[in-house]
Order: sequence, then structure tokens, then C-alpha cells
Amino acid sequence: MAWQTTLEEAELCFPQLLNTSCKKRIRPQAEAMLIYIVLSSISLLTAALNLLVIISISHFRQLHTPTNLLLLSLAVSDFLVGLLVMPFQILFTEPCWLLGDLVCVLYYFIPAITLCASVVNMVLISVDRYVAICDPLHYPTKITAKRVQICVFLCWGLSVFYSIGFLYDNVKQPGKYNSCYGECVINIIGAADLVLNFVIPITAIVILYTRVFAVAVSQARAMRSHIISVTMKHSSTVTVKKSEMKAARTLGVVVAVFLVCYCPYYCVSLSGYELVIGSLTEILVGLMIFFNSCLNPVIYALFYPWFRKSVKLIVTLEILQPHSCEANIL
Repeated sequence: MAWQTTLEEAELCFPQLLNTSCKKRIRPQAEAMLIYIVLSSISLLTAALNLLVIISISHFRQLHTPTNLLLLSLAVSDFLVGLLVMPFQILFTEPCWLLGDLVCVLYYFIPAITLCASVVNMVLISVDRYVAICDPLHYPTKITAKRVQICVFLCWGLSVFYSIGFLYDNVKQPGKYNSCYGECVINIIGAADLVLNFVIPITAIVILYTRVFAVAVSQARAMRSHIISVTMKHSSTVTVKKSEMKAARTLGVVVAVFLVCYCPYYCVSLSGYELVIGSLTEILVGLMIFFNSCLNPVIYALFYPWFRKSVKLIVTLEILQPHSCEANIL
């Protein structure tokens, strides 16, 4: 009888709370090690790559454009995911949550802020490309560096405000949704969150980029049909249009990858399937969202020559030389 009691206690998160403690979620050691290695590697890679993006755009004066300011804001949110969110996510793979109900709620503030900021940044990037392609003559006056800075500031302010309102009920009564001690459960999916953080922004992004690519295709056809007699002035205009469309295609890839990585989480929630914190399903859909933060710098490296040049200058420490911020990397 005593042996049976000891065995039951060993299976509990808090053996002293026999009636209210959660049972430990025991997963195979090989599976646990694989999860630790994958999450740790992606976390380190995400933080390092996005730090390169942040340094590049912040340091080199040629990169201080409205579009790149939006990429900088996105890189900051992705950097925070790699630096703060993913290391804590490893704790949710443990058999029990031992840091208390309040820490559980406070932890979710950072993912909520970075998730909201990423979504709003994607909408802003879509708007930027929409104006650049669909109204190129007024782009320099409509999309200025000052206006983009204001939009980025409002983006992060909105994200903080939204996260506070989003988690207020959980902060007011920590552990409200826990069924037992040793759990970390937050009420994170609701109709309001689904509409505000998924349906509306995703719909806006899809509509804007559908229009962008429709106009880009028509412009490409027009340029091919008038390529015979080209003046110097017209040639420069064509170059600008090609440059804008190349940026639109690159950022289109960023937006497409964003949609692919974020949709599974909300699709699982829409299906009515209950996501249990620490379950393999929750880890996988969460990992896809986090992996998006790692993929963005990889996309820049593949499509943006300026990023490859700036990384070379950073790695070789040439940015420490005087006036390195004036380097020609475009």
C-alpha cells in the first residue's frame, strides 16, 4: 500500500497536493531531446539572423528607406521571438509548469505583443507595396520615412495595448483556466482574437497583394510591348518600375511564408480541436509560427543583394571602420 502511494506521488507535479496536483506528462526521452535540440537551434538561429537584419538597416545609411523601416520593425519582433519567446517555449515541453500562475500569464505578454506586431507589420508592408506598384507617382509623397516611423510606433503601441486587453482577465485571476496545479493554461483563443488578429489582417493582406500582382503583371506586359523605342528618361522609369516590382515579389514571398506559417494555428483552433499547452500538436503549430521568424532573414539573403553585402561587412567587422555607414551596398 505504501509502495502504491509512493508511485502515485512520483507521477504528480506536486506530490504534497494529492487531490489537486496535475499528473506529469511523460514523453519518450528521444522525443523530448529532439524537441529541445530543434527549439534551441531555431531560437539561436532566429535571434542571430534577425540581429544581422537589425544592424544592417540601422547602420547603413543607404538602407534608411520607408520599406526597410518596416522590415526593421518586423526584424525586431522576430528577434524577440528568438531571444525571449522560444527559450521559454522549451519550458512548456517539461512534464509540469513549476513557475506559478502569475509567471505563466506574464510570459504570454511577449508572444502576444510580437504576434500582433508581426501581423500589423505584414499589413503595413502590403500597403507599402500596394502604393508603390499601384500609385508609383505619388509614392514618394504618400509613403515618407516620417509617416512610416509614426505607423511603426502605432503598430507597437497597438500591440502592447491589445495584449494587455487580451490577457487582462488572466492577469486579474491567474490560474483561472487551470484544471489542476502544475498547468499553465491561458484563454488565448476567442472570437474577438480570431477576427482582430487573423480574419481582418489576413483578408486585407490577400486583397492588397492580389491587386499588387494584377497591376505588376499588366505593367510587365506593357513594358515588354514598348521596349523597342526607349528614351533615356523612359529607360530610367522602367528601371524604377522593375526595382519596385522585384521588391514586391520578394516581399510577396515574405507574406506568403507568413500566411503558410500562421494559418495552421488558427485553422486548428477553428476546427474546434482543443490545444493543450505542451501537447505535441500545440508544439508543432507553435513551432511553425516561430519558424516564420527564422525564415524571413533567409528570404532576404536569397533575394536581396544588399543584405548579403551588409552581412559580409558585419561579419568581417568592417562596420567598425570610420564612415562605414556611408558604404555603397546597393
